[in-house]
Amino acid sequence: MNTRLLMMMHVNVATPQNIGAVPHGTRRTAPLSGGDFEGPRLRGTLLPGGSADWLLLRADGVLEMDLRVTLRTDDGALISMKSFGLRHGPPEVMAAIGRGETVDPATYYFRTTPRFETAHPAYTFLNRLVAVASGDRRAEGPIYTIHEVL
Repeated sequence: MNTRLLMMMHVNVATPQNIGAVPHGTRRTAPLSGGDFEGPRLRGTLLPGGSADWLLLRADGVLEMDLRVTLRTDDGALISMKSFGLRHGPPEVMAAIGRGETVDPATYYFRTTPRFETAHPAYTFLNRLVAVASGDRRAEGPIYTIHEVL
C-alpha cells in the first residue's frame, strides 16, 4: 500500500471537560481552541468553537478518540474533518503524556482515520480519498501527520 503526505496538523486543545464514568469507560471532551495545517495541496487553520475531541478511556487503558473539526483553508474554503482513532502504550508512557510531558511517539500507538467533506471545487478531491494519520501528543495538543492512501 502506498501513501503520500496530505498534511501536518497542529491542534491546540483547551481545558478538557470530564464527563465521568459512563457504561464503556471514562468520557471527557477536549474543546479545540485552534491550530493549523499545511500540506502540498492545502494549508490553513482549525476553527475554534464547535470543534472538539470526544475521548473515551476504556477499562483496558486504550483511549478512543473521536475528533470533529472545521478547517478553513488560506483561500477561504471550509472543510469538515472527522477522525476516529486509538491511543495506547505502556502505563509509564501514558502517565507521562497525562502529565504533559513530551515523549517519543515511537513509544506508544497513536493512529487515526480522518474523513473529509467539502463543497469547495478546489478541494473536492478530499471527499474521495481514504486517509490515515499518526499522532504525537504534546502538552499544547496533538500533532497529526496525515497521509492519503493511494
